[in-house]
Formats: sequence, C-alpha cells, structure tokens
Amino acid sequence: MTSDAARPLWRGRVLALLGIALFAFSLRSAVGSLSPVLDHIRVDFDVSGWVVGAIGTAPPVCFAVFGLLTPRWERRLGLERMTVIALLVVSAGLVARGFAGDALTLAATTALIFAGVGVGNVLLPPLVKKHFPDRIGLVTTLYSTTMAFSTFLPPLFAVPVADAADWRWSLGMWAVFSSLALVPWIVMLVRERGSRGVDIEQPTARVFGRLWALPMTWAVTVTFLVSGAIAYTCFAWLPSLLVDTAGVTPAQAGALLSLFGMMGLPAALVVPVLVARYRIVPWLFAVAVGSGLAGVSGLLFAPTLAPWLWVALLGTAPLFFPLALVLIGLRSRTHEGAVALSGFVQSIGYAVVAVVPLTVGIVHDLTQSWTAALVILGVVILASIPAGVVVARQETVEDEWERRHRRTW
Repeated sequence: MTSDAARPLWRGRVLALLGIALFAFSLRSAVGSLSPVLDHIRVDFDVSGWVVGAIGTAPPVCFAVFGLLTPRWERRLGLERMTVIALLVVSAGLVARGFAGDALTLAATTALIFAGVGVGNVLLPPLVKKHFPDRIGLVTTLYSTTMAFSTFLPPLFAVPVADAADWRWSLGMWAVFSSLALVPWIVMLVRERGSRGVDIEQPTARVFGRLWALPMTWAVTVTFLVSGAIAYTCFAWLPSLLVDTAGVTPAQAGALLSLFGMMGLPAALVVPVLVARYRIVPWLFAVAVGSGLAGVSGLLFAPTLAPWLWVALLGTAPLFFPLALVLIGLRSRTHEGAVALSGFVQSIGYAVVAVVPLTVGIVHDLTQSWTAALVILGVVILASIPAGVVVARQETVEDEWERRHRRTW
C-alpha cells in the first residue's frame, strides 16, 4: 500500500506531469493557428506581406531574446513562478490577438505570445529536471511529442472554426489550453510557498568565447537554423503560397500546413535514437536535403500536380531540428561545453532564423510571385550540406579546440 508520506509526493508528480504536458502544448499551439486564417482576417482589415513576414519573424526573435533573459529572471523568482508568468503572458496574448482590430495590433499581440513562449522554451527542461530527476528521458519524450502534436493540430482546425464562427474565435480558443495549464502550477506554487526553482545554468563568457572560431560550433548552428528557417517560413507563408499556386482552398491549405507539421512527429521520435546508436548523421543529412529540395522543386515547377506530396517532402527537411538537439550533446564532451554549445546554437540560430520569413515576405511583395521565395528556401537547404560534412566527424568542440590550441580545454 502507498504510505501517507508517499501520497503527497505522488500527487505532486501527477500535477507536475499534467502541468508540463499542458505547458508544452501551449508553447506550440499559437505557431500554426494564424497563417491559415489570414484570408479571413483580410476581410476585416489589410494585412500586408511585410506584416506577415514580421509575424513569421516574431517567434525566433522572441526565442532568442527571452531565451537569454529567462535564466536571470528564474534565479530571482523560481521555476514555478516564472512558469505561471509565462502562461499568463501567453494566455493574455492569445485572447488579445482575437480582438485585434488592425495589422499592427495583430503583430504586437503575436509578439507578446511568443515572448511567453520564449520563456517557456527555457523553463521546460529544468522543470523536468526538478520534478522528474529519475525520468528525464521519458518525460522529455512526452513533452516533445506533445509539442509535435500541438504544432500540427491548430492548422487542422483553424479554418473550419473560422468558417463556422469567426477568425477571432479561431485564434483565441487556444487560450483555453494555456489557461488550463495554469491550474497545476498555481496549485504547486501554493503548496511550495517560498521554495526556489532549479537555477538554469548559463555558459560562462570564457567558454562561450572559445566556440566562435570552431567549425563544429558553426556546423551545428547551421543545422539548427536551417530547420528553423524552413519551419517558421512555412508556418508564416505556406497556406498563402498553396492557395495562390496550387489552387487549393484555405481549408485545404490549413490541412496541408498541418501535414507539414505532422512530418516532424516521427522525426522527433526516431532521429535522436538513430544518431545516438547508429551514428548515421550523413544519411540523415542526405534525407533532409534531398526531400527538402524535392519539395521545393515540386512547389516551384508543378504545384498543382501533387501539393500534398511536395508539402510532405518539405516537411521532412526540419528533421534537422531533433538532429541539431542531439548533436549538441554528442558534439560536446564536458557539461560546461554542452551548456555553452546549446546557448550558442540557439541564440545565434534563432537570430538568423528571424531574417528568413521577413525576407520572404518582402521579396513576395516586391515581385508579386512565389518563385523567388521558393528559391530562397532552396538556397537555405543547400547551405546545410557543408555543415553536414563537418558534423559527420566524430569530434567534440572540446577536442577541436584542444587540437587547435594544443592545450587542455
């Protein structure tokens, strides 16, 4: 039988597991819910390509900026308090976006949402570490799978809800999940009055500075940013591109965007295992590059022939994301090296990723065509090939630095 002392611990872990799952769902549900209903929004007010590009740029910018700020805030307030604040910001942003009356407000509320999401991205791993130190792998798989589901579900429902009710309901309804996610964390916060969270470690300036001149660092960073550039450009622009070039309806375009997001689910489950056990990095790069270029080529030269196939192929290319995450661990030897490499890759990577959706929007507005935008995506995918050659080497950043400087890390 369960002892009286064990019951509070068991209940606390159930609350934490529920809170982590709902938190993870809330961090991605806002990403793919906007672009499928842009045509509905444009009935009420004009949303230019520049604004859509800026909205597509908001996630990586916020992830980069608030990813750097969150560790300082967490040390002052603790994990659970910061989690509640992040969810309050996301919920407020989702509701406010549903009441947007012009393009500027739409962009501002979207930026507010992703500010909260940027904080949440940093908080999830230490939340798992604090509440499930003996089940880190299992719970991490759970929340990453939940994030994958919440990436492809919103585009699937966005247009049907907008058609049946209104685009405002379609955008605002996701606040229900972020509001529900508040409940377990508030309960735990009340129970743990005065307790502090686990400090989120920051890379030291000395270690961070060593990474700048290492090819391995930049190769992992390029792998990460190529994935982000493809993903956030597609979440911002793919529905509009498909409606204009493939002749699909907005509802079909939303379903195809959902298919794009769904392709990341098997990659999230399989890629880390394949890389860690079988060391098949070059083959995974070949699959990602080949499928990505095939998808871009199909949308460029025969968009109406098989749009679902082109989208599925393009959606395979972001397998670079779980690949980059596992490479951060495999291409670092020490704990401080792993922390520094992770901070470098995500801060630099997201900063560069932010430029691509905005560039695509500007180019589309100037040319009134999707050809140049697709060419940009193709060039981004090709840029990963040299990075693949470097990361295929079984060498850590510490090994590379020691070989170059002939002294111990």
